[in-house]
Amino acid sequence: MSFGGDEDILQDFLVEAGEILELLSEQLVDLEQNPADSDLLNAIFRGFHTVKGGAGFLQLEALVNCCHSAENVFDTLRNHKRKVTSELMDVVLKALDNVNAMFEEVRRCDVLTPAPQELIERLDQLALPEGEAAIYSAAPAGADQGDITDDEFEQLLDALNGDDAAPAAAGEIAVASSVASDNGDINDDEFEALLDQLHGKGGSPTATAKKPKPAKIPTVAKASAEPALAKAPPRDAAPAAAETSVRVDTKRLDDIMNMVGELVLVRNRLQRLSDQSEDGQMHKAVANLDVVTTDLQAAVMQTRMQPIKKVFGRFPRVVRDLARSLKKEINLVMHGEDTDLDKNLVEALSDPLVHLVRNSVDHGIENPAERERAGKPRVGTITLSAEQEGDHILLLITDDGAGMNADVLRRKAVEKGMYDQGGADRLTDQECYNLIFAAGFSTRDQVSDVSGRGVGMDVVKTKISQLNGQLNVVSKLGEGSSIVIKVPLTLAIMPTLMIMLADQSFALPLVNVVEIFHLNLNKTNVVDGRECVVVRDKVFPLFHIKRWLIRGGAESVEPENGHVVIVSMGTRQVGFVVDQLVGQEEVVIKPLGRGLQGTPGMAGATITGDGRIALIIDVPSLLQHYS
Repeated sequence: MSFGGDEDILQDFLVEAGEILELLSEQLVDLEQNPADSDLLNAIFRGFHTVKGGAGFLQLEALVNCCHSAENVFDTLRNHKRKVTSELMDVVLKALDNVNAMFEEVRRCDVLTPAPQELIERLDQLALPEGEAAIYSAAPAGADQGDITDDEFEQLLDALNGDDAAPAAAGEIAVASSVASDNGDINDDEFEALLDQLHGKGGSPTATAKKPKPAKIPTVAKASAEPALAKAPPRDAAPAAAETSVRVDTKRLDDIMNMVGELVLVRNRLQRLSDQSEDGQMHKAVANLDVVTTDLQAAVMQTRMQPIKKVFGRFPRVVRDLARSLKKEINLVMHGEDTDLDKNLVEALSDPLVHLVRNSVDHGIENPAERERAGKPRVGTITLSAEQEGDHILLLITDDGAGMNADVLRRKAVEKGMYDQGGADRLTDQECYNLIFAAGFSTRDQVSDVSGRGVGMDVVKTKISQLNGQLNVVSKLGEGSSIVIKVPLTLAIMPTLMIMLADQSFALPLVNVVEIFHLNLNKTNVVDGRECVVVRDKVFPLFHIKRWLIRGGAESVEPENGHVVIVSMGTRQVGFVVDQLVGQEEVVIKPLGRGLQGTPGMAGATITGDGRIALIIDVPSLLQHYS
């Protein structure tokens, strides 16, 4: 599908209609819970109407028709001629799915797949006032059997819609056009009426005439690049204000971010050289460079930021549809939707969050009867929240469901051969809860269509780890569970702790570092055959990672003293023995070369302030592979 000279209008349509369709998904679910909200009904009506108008300018007839039929339903609802029901919302949401599918085909410049005719007919039926729908469905059925004549059908239509309901055909278009030609101005209502005549509103959904083919009006289209056009300003109006925004390709933003990353590396290098110099002017210049680089880095990061609402907007529909299929009653509450984070993180978090929310609906919230027996309200609540915490984002998925039983989790761990009975008994309740993220672990005895095969939660954990994030579970039996996710604001530049193993530099992501201390390596303990260290009555397994990462490290003579870095993955904490601590440093993550790609425990590489290459350690992957 080619749009020829309409490419500018197409791009504006994709931006505006895309935002409207994202919002419609939330609004429709809200409407089902607040059917008397007239503002919401009007907003949904305007949403479908605006998308229809933009689609008409681009001659997307299939999209126009589906939006038009959906729009008619909400015109009937907002005029109080029909009530909102779950069955009606099922049909409207299916229509929205078809509109979204066609919208994606427009984005890809593919030929549109029209909505099924049965769906359009069902929408048209729901657009009739309550009670008249049965007459409407019976009348065409009678016509098929030859039981009603054309004249009788016309009379029936007049009875349903009023004698004056029929459109004045082309005459109305001429009248609407003359309004603009008489005085050079056109108001919003007149322009909307003109759009309706051009793009398919025409008459009632029961009209038997074919809808007119959408046409373009070059003189109107040029007035604005926006699909939903406003009235033209009066001739004596002040000049329009200058545009305050510019559309920029995301690849260009990525390129700028990469260049800022290179600038950070140069800044780090100059800071190291400045520390070795006694030139006061150089110190001052490098300090100024540090300030400018930090501000530039923050400004460029801000241009890549998107509200997490881009992800959260999917969940009202996900929860609504899944709860309906499972015959559960669930209310979704969302907080912090305007919290910003890097656009790449917004995209990467989408699938893991969907899986976690679906898991809360399926596993967390009980069915209404079970909740009543437990003295709870029939309607369960899932709360989704986001907040910024320093240079990280904190995400919580909380439910007020049944919670987790640590003893059941211990038993399952033994049954699956993950632990022997003694090892399972030593697990804390918190460690038991985190077992749900182990590969192949499931507490379900029967497989459901939603979850229960033991796949998915381990993938979620892997994905969060790849984002240099942390995943944790908090639960209380009978009261509910919370899943806590902590991810950095951006993936491009990472604060790290630089360490040395022999003469090689490595970077530990600072998000994993808990504390650092000096240790006499002769004063360690052995528990279950593993070397450990006791710090403030807490026992930490100890790992000499030089033996894993440095050639010949296993045979080298260990010093009597060393530095221990306590790192965490969720609730698990272990100690890494390192030779030397260099200090904290912001690094730019570079992908590993072809020969090193897939190396266990390595997340990438960077260039340090002294010009050396350092490998960035992926803590969860390192432990999983070696320990």
